[in-house]
Amino acid sequence: MKRAKKYEESLKMIDRTKSYDPAEAVDLLKKSAKAKFDETVEISYRLGIDPKKTDQNVRGTLVLPHGTGKTPRVVVFAKGDKAKDAENAGANEVGAEDLITKIKGGWMDFDIAVASPDMMAAVGKDLGKVLGPRMPNPKAGTVTPDVAKAVKELKSGKIQYRNDKQGVIHNIIGKASFEGKKILENLLSLTDAILRAKPASSKGVFLRTVVISSTMGPGIKIDPQALTAHAQGKK
Repeated sequence: MKRAKKYEESLKMIDRTKSYDPAEAVDLLKKSAKAKFDETVEISYRLGIDPKKTDQNVRGTLVLPHGTGKTPRVVVFAKGDKAKDAENAGANEVGAEDLITKIKGGWMDFDIAVASPDMMAAVGKDLGKVLGPRMPNPKAGTVTPDVAKAVKELKSGKIQYRNDKQGVIHNIIGKASFEGKKILENLLSLTDAILRAKPASSKGVFLRTVVISSTMGPGIKIDPQALTAHAQGKK
């Protein structure tokens, strides 16, 4: 497949056989992001886990120090005062049975769904197969009596991380227009959270490979050992 000229130019900056120090990788990423739009910065971690074993799955949430550069569209399933609280907190859409009906009808113009506990029976019954990964979940903090707090955190850069069936975690950690220092701090914060979430039953090397990239740029490998040391404050 023929690569775009800008991609080929970016590729020349990077040694594909090398794993870079985190700060060096971020610097290369910013130099290689040559698209006319503000590219998204993505990170992928391949973990030393067996994703088929439930006790080895890794998941959690955290608020990135500098956000993702994108404000998510948040809907909230709530009634009464909680619905008003969600609206005041900046939710894009708030409702109860009416919102369930709207989504069942095909409307899906949102990124994240939050629900108060009293709404989950109805949401699960009617939208269990519709929402998929957007289904509110207590472990992700999206099923909560304090819906206003959840909305504010999500709007300010709270993300969820979880491994896929291949034992890989993919996340957005900013925009190419961010200062390199901010991208690095987001990267280290997410890495630290993932390291802390290491399952006790996972043996051997936990961070196998780590790759950072921009939307249109090539992947840049980061040295897992150096990244671990930086994230844990040992460098």
